[in-house]
Amino acid sequence: MLIGAMSRHTGVSERLLRYYEEQGLLKPRRRSSGFREYSEEDVLTVRYIRSLLAAGLSTHAIAELMPCMIGNGQIPAPVCTDMLVGLHRERQRISDTAAGLLAARDVLDTVIVAARPRGTTSPEADRASETSAP
Repeated sequence: MLIGAMSRHTGVSERLLRYYEEQGLLKPRRRSSGFREYSEEDVLTVRYIRSLLAAGLSTHAIAELMPCMIGNGQIPAPVCTDMLVGLHRERQRISDTAAGLLAARDVLDTVIVAARPRGTTSPEADRASETSAP
């Protein structure tokens, strides 16, 4: 499939597909005309890239990790043990970020409760009134 079809199929913009190629994450075949031609395997690769980006990995880290991945339509599994230290470090960074966000949410909940007008009984009622406001 050509880049436009790949973009529609994966939901990733053509610009990002080109960027992934520049970063060495994606290696589409080239037609004699020079157009990129993507395969179903490339679709899986883009899905892996997106899931790793969503996990907080940088494109540089993904480029290092991709050659170590195996997969058959499932979540990829790293097979290069030398990457484990870096992956554990990334996981801890994500956990720390998540804990920080949860703590910030708890503080915000406390502020909301303190600022709640008299007569409201729950944060759910507050959220319901927010969504029904014009």
